[in-house]
Amino acid sequence: MDNLNLVLPEIFVSLSVMFLLILGVFKKDSSQLTFNLSLVTILVAIILTVNETFSLNRITLFNGSIVIDQMSSLMKIITLIGAFLVLGISSTYLKSFKIFKIEYPILILSSVLGMMIMISSNDLMVFYMGLELQSLALYVLASFNRDQLKSSEAGLKYFVLSALSSGLLLYGCSLIYGFSGSTNFDTIANQLTSNEYALTFGIVFILVGLAFKISAVPFHMWAPDVYEGSPTTVTLFFTMVPKIAALTVFIRFLYVPFLNLIDQWQMIIVFLSIASMIFGAIAAIGQTNIKRLVAYSSIGHIGYTLAGVATGTNEGIQSSIIYISIYVVMNLALFSCLLMLKRNEQYYEGIDDLSGLSKNHPLLSLSLLIILFSLAGIPPLAGFFAKFYVFKAVIEQSMYFLAIVGLLSTVIAAFYYLRIIKIIYFDKEKEKYDSDHGIWLKFSLTFSTILILLYFIFPSQLIEMVSRIIII
Repeated sequence: MDNLNLVLPEIFVSLSVMFLLILGVFKKDSSQLTFNLSLVTILVAIILTVNETFSLNRITLFNGSIVIDQMSSLMKIITLIGAFLVLGISSTYLKSFKIFKIEYPILILSSVLGMMIMISSNDLMVFYMGLELQSLALYVLASFNRDQLKSSEAGLKYFVLSALSSGLLLYGCSLIYGFSGSTNFDTIANQLTSNEYALTFGIVFILVGLAFKISAVPFHMWAPDVYEGSPTTVTLFFTMVPKIAALTVFIRFLYVPFLNLIDQWQMIIVFLSIASMIFGAIAAIGQTNIKRLVAYSSIGHIGYTLAGVATGTNEGIQSSIIYISIYVVMNLALFSCLLMLKRNEQYYEGIDDLSGLSKNHPLLSLSLLIILFSLAGIPPLAGFFAKFYVFKAVIEQSMYFLAIVGLLSTVIAAFYYLRIIKIIYFDKEKEKYDSDHGIWLKFSLTFSTILILLYFIFPSQLIEMVSRIIII
């Protein structure tokens, strides 16, 4: 029973999901109430996570299938904060499309619960259970706007391709169980000596499934269509929150049971990283839709994150966690700007719709300028430091080729970010957009832009939190 205190956030979220589902069914017109209670649920879950687990060393629960440590605590808090902000800025958008339903916050909470289970998993079965709980909610969220053909198409594409990747991942889990006799990460680590090469097959299949979840090349094919077709707030959720959980699983899966097999899996991660960085930089150049551009951009950013994972050191892991944390803030800021491109109850998401934005909306344009420079890695913004930490960790391990490819792809990617800035500041202006944005949207844009702009003044706060994470 003492152990239950350490999984209180997950228990609380799961009970809240069931309560909200019953409330939504039996109480008419309860959409706003469900939204508000969902926000309260996430806030309470954040407080529980901070209070119960942040000061603890590594603790395993339920026969070693769940692990509570510094990494799981930090990643859960980032996940919950990301979900809180997405949910907060969703209501205005959903109301304008008349899809402000009780199911939306419940699906977000269900997906977050799956991610929290994934983050704490120390067993293949627990990890897969969390992954499927997350994915089942995301399928529905992608096709939430049923009246739009693109949204239904996005949900169907994501479902079909995700089911394929889940099959491969489950096959990998069965191979590892067959060769090691256990699904527990700690037990598998002790069985490596006798079945070293046989286990490599299972690792490859699981990495394929995980690479799909974070849209790493060559398993990225779903991302552009799903990002474009999904409602914009759902796309924001896709770009931010699931990637945090997937990165945590990547780190824990590779470094806990299979650290001694680093020679086998390191080249796979290096390939995924290089392919994602190059493809993400080049494929985004020809895009005309901002959401599709973000999809290709996110593929490139995942490449940088995986570069840190590939190093095989604590510094590399910490640099990846810092990168994904800063990337979440940059994405929140970018989508907050995108959700402000509204005129006559219609949202605009083409790059051409930003034409001459600085003439009518100077503050919004300034925010976009800061965000795009940060995404491009221009100093002294937060995005520069994110890349700096990763490249530093890579170079310290003498992985010079990986660092050179990363730097070159950064230069290529800077082109399409600068092109958008040129469109905003130098092209002919279009009709003015509405200025009556909700308080949530203004807060998220202001908060995230200030964090990006002033990160260089207080970088030690994030570094100090992440430096406590010792995996190896």
